[in-house]
Amino acid sequence: QVQLVESGGGLVQAGGSLRLSCTASRSAFSFNAMGWYRQAPGKQRELAADITRDGRTNYQQSVKGRFTISRDNAKNTVYLQMHSLKIEDTAAYYCASLRFTGSVAYWGQGTQVTVSS
Repeated sequence: QVQLVESGGGLVQAGGSLRLSCTASRSAFSFNAMGWYRQAPGKQRELAADITRDGRTNYQQSVKGRFTISRDNAKNTVYLQMHSLKIEDTAAYYCASLRFTGSVAYWGQGTQVTVSS
């Protein structure tokens, strides 16, 4: 059974930090890469960061230097450490399994991150 379960979202003040976790089933974790997407109200879902099986990372420009994606292959878990959070980081964050083409094979259910002033 394919499963991706996110956790770690919540309410934080601007400038604060949060760490998101996504634990996946073995089949979901075996794809080329894992990614964190986010979707703010009224906006399209966008890729925040992704990481390949061998640890290569890619970040959206707006989160570079503030977010760090990592993975623990022994635990089938991918993390998103977020620092210096801004109000515009408020969104639902989704974990995803990514194919070689970059398309999404599977989505998690999402976790809400709300940054207040």
